[in-house]
Parts: sequence; structure tokens; C-alpha cells
Amino acid sequence: MSFDRSIKIAPSILSADFANFGAEIRAIEDQGADWVHIDVMDGHFVPNLTFGPPAVKAFRPHVKTFMDVHLMIAPVDPYIEAYAEAGADMIVAHWEAGPHPHRTLQAIKAQGVKCGISLNPGTPANVISELLDLVDMVLVMSVNPGFGGQKFIPTSINKVRQVREMIGDREIHIQVDGGVDPTTVGPLVEAGADCFVAGSAVFKGGSVDKPEVYGQNIAAIRAAAEGALKAAQ
Repeated sequence: MSFDRSIKIAPSILSADFANFGAEIRAIEDQGADWVHIDVMDGHFVPNLTFGPPAVKAFRPHVKTFMDVHLMIAPVDPYIEAYAEAGADMIVAHWEAGPHPHRTLQAIKAQGVKCGISLNPGTPANVISELLDLVDMVLVMSVNPGFGGQKFIPTSINKVRQVREMIGDREIHIQVDGGVDPTTVGPLVEAGADCFVAGSAVFKGGSVDKPEVYGQNIAAIRAAAEGALKAAQ
């Protein structure tokens, strides 16, 4: 995947119909999703329990774009190989998940996949300053991880700005996850983010029988983001 800072919408299938994942993934891609975001939760690092490697392996054949696997688990290192083998295009681990994030990122890169580091809302941006040469993406959590549908935390905007300044001319994406919708995406774009995870904002009102609603929701987020990008240039 070549690098560019164009707007990317990555619907989180945590908000999809759990009984129909294959069709849901195909529907969001057909309706304009750039990436497919998989939220992996362990009931320990975050208060929810979701997708193990076999589930991610089952999703893989349905994903034609780019599968972005966000590991909200601790410890994370023992599971990296399994998620890579399940077909992740990118694995994102949390800075907070263990004492050696540098080692974690090395382990992800050793699997031959893209790698990212994620920051919880209470974690300052500067903790990743020594890790930037290892990563393909920084994920700024704009809600506390664990549940979909939470309210956007406004201080995330300044954190995105700080991360963008730290990145400089490195080819590193900035992703934001949590409360992203047409009303919040603009300031995030202006601050420097280019990839946006959206769950309920994409899936609300739609279904595999009404996929055009997904398309309308994705288009609304994209239009707000690209409008902000144009205004900032």
C-alpha cells in the first residue's frame, strides 16, 4: 500500500450485525469504505470481549480493501503472530498494554505487516517520541476504549496536533477512533489526522438490506473531512 494523506474512512465492524459479518463487510466496502477496522478486546485491558484470531481469519476473505486490526489486549506480544497469520494488513497495539512498546512494535514488524501504536485519552502524546521510526500509524483514541457509541473527547484534537508535529515528514498515518462523525471529523482533519474509524456513525440506520444508508453515512463523514482539508490548504 503506497502512502498518502488522503482521507480514509475505516468503519468498525464492532457496530455491524454480528450474525452477518461477511455480508456487512462486503456492504461497507461496496458503499465506499477505504479500510475495515477490527476492534479486538480482551475483557481485561478493556471492559469488553470481542474477536479472537479465528474470527479475524474468517473475516479476511470478505475484506478486499485493507484490514486494520486494533489490539486492545494485554499482554499483547503473545498474540501478534496469530493475528498476523489470521490476515491482518496492519496490527495496532496500545502503548499502555505492556512495559516494552518498542519490543511490541518490533514483533509486529517481524511478521511483515504494517504496524501502529495507539494512545488512550489519558496518555500524553510525547510518550511515543522514541517509537515513531518504527510505526506506520499512530492511533489517537478519542474515547476510552472498550465500547462503541461513546461521546467524543474534545482534547483529542490537540493530541492529534501534537502527534502531527512530532511526525514531521515521516510517512505515518494518524488515525482517530471514537465518536467520529460529520460534526467532529473536521477539526481532526485540520489538526492533521487522515484516517477515521467510525462505528455507529456508519452503521446507524442501515443494514445489508439497506446498504445505501451506509454509503450515505460514509459520504457525509468524507464530505465533512474533505471540506476541512480543502479549507486548511
